[in-house]
Amino acid sequence: MMRFSKYYKLLAYLVLSLYAFIVVGPFFMIIMNSFKTMRELFMKPFSLPSKFIYQNYIQAWQRASIARGYINSAIVATISVVTVVLLASMFAYMISKYEFKIRRYLFIYSMLGLALPARLAVIPIFLLLRTLNLTNSLLGLILVYSSVNIPFSAFILKNFIDSVPNELCEAARIDGASVPTIYSRIILPLIKPALSISAIVTFVNVWNDFFFPLILINDRSKATITLAVSIFFGEYSNQWHLLFSGLALSIAPTVILFLIFSQYFIAGMTQGAIK
Repeated sequence: MMRFSKYYKLLAYLVLSLYAFIVVGPFFMIIMNSFKTMRELFMKPFSLPSKFIYQNYIQAWQRASIARGYINSAIVATISVVTVVLLASMFAYMISKYEFKIRRYLFIYSMLGLALPARLAVIPIFLLLRTLNLTNSLLGLILVYSSVNIPFSAFILKNFIDSVPNELCEAARIDGASVPTIYSRIILPLIKPALSISAIVTFVNVWNDFFFPLILINDRSKATITLAVSIFFGEYSNQWHLLFSGLALSIAPTVILFLIFSQYFIAGMTQGAIK
């Protein structure tokens, strides 16, 4: 039994190591090749750079309008995260703690957003935004991303709010606390791990998305970081060292964000699994 357990653990480490290599390998290739010259990149694509050429990043930053892409993506992602967390938490609180006739059906209807990919509805979405004169605008992207990400966040938050004892809310109600007070001072502090999961997942989804900016944005000054890098790829497709530098700059914020808040994300996932 001990020997079987040892082999099982060794197999698990091997599988996890292989998975880590598959995931981290492409990022490592991007970073290493972003510091090389074009000649070295084609001659030694899998080796460390003989000399780190930081000028690649300066050229990519200037030519790909990375700064403008950062600003646009930051605006869209930040407002979308706040909107999703706020609306999803309110909806989850209502579904979890209040009894009314259509509660079950309303929750099932909201969960259809998880079953049906938003990209299937791209034509109705585009026509609706065009009617509202919101195509080629950051506000249009924010509305799309908010609506697309609310179902997942509502599902996660409801499961956490269900675990909050009803006695706490009832005691606060007896003491004269209003609904907004109970929501803001009791519910939200107790579901911080779930809020962190919702915020991180929404931010990564919005920041990394390329599909909706490609469909809805045609003004380069309003391009998000993914669209800006795509335009840069079309213009400088023969300068792969600069393209790798642009890709590295585009993924840097999400990597940094995860490294900073990974402990909250893992804590939230662990707490949810235990419950």
